[in-house]
Amino acid sequence: MRQSGRVASDDLSIGEAAKALGVSADTLRRWDASGRLTTTRDARNRRRVARSEVERLSERPRRQEAGAALSARNRFPGVVRSVEVDGVMAIVEIEAGPHRVVSVITRDAVEELGLAPGVPATATVKSTSVMVERGGDA
Repeated sequence: MRQSGRVASDDLSIGEAAKALGVSADTLRRWDASGRLTTTRDARNRRRVARSEVERLSERPRRQEAGAALSARNRFPGVVRSVEVDGVMAIVEIEAGPHRVVSVITRDAVEELGLAPGVPATATVKSTSVMVERGGDA
């Protein structure tokens, strides 16, 4: 921590920084003590937080934008690993990163999209119900 007698214009009080981040001042004090946040001290020994620190802690991964033609946000780009066609329906398995997404679609859709093993494809999921299971075992 640096000590300084003057307050830089890009520094915020602990309260201002907490409000900007949507956390409590106590949380910021704990983050300072643990090293997650870097603060400075003014002439009165009050903590000051650089605006750049607030920006760093505010950064969140951007969520997938919906796009112009489709409203679904949950898109999983990957590669088709298998296609099983039976009658008018088909089961398509897409490997999307470390995940496997399986979809049941029509035979016509498989043919129109030209789906076959090795073809790049994106699984798009739109649902009003998503189940969450605790734990990492799938």
